[in-house]
Amino acid sequence: MFIVSTLLVPLFMLFHFVGPIPVDLGTHGGELSPCLSSAHCSRQNWSTANLQSDLETIIAAVRETPRTIIVEERDGYIHAEASSALFGFVDDLELLAKQDTGMIQARSISRLGDSDLGVNSARLDRLKTLINGTD
Repeated sequence: MFIVSTLLVPLFMLFHFVGPIPVDLGTHGGELSPCLSSAHCSRQNWSTANLQSDLETIIAAVRETPRTIIVEERDGYIHAEASSALFGFVDDLELLAKQDTGMIQARSISRLGDSDLGVNSARLDRLKTLINGTD
């Protein structure tokens, strides 16, 4: 088994499993799309005392995250693509600043697979700690 895994893992690393861009990205009625399945998607709403400053902090952290690129940035909305280290699976991260409620909506969704093994939820949890310091 060790020999098989030693040969296959490097082979699989040559491939990047990108998958199609989700059709429900972006804002819809001033909101991010809901997650249809929690198995490969996570969505959170974060209360913030300083919306613009906290959004800038999160955006800076996203820019510094390895294998993550911001592909769209417009007034209060961010779309980034994050790739996994081993196989290059791509997840889409969205952030939306809600001026009327003083909240940030965050959504992270995998493009491929039936389960993300908690990666999307963990990504959002890490970003949330930047604005309120909780673990």
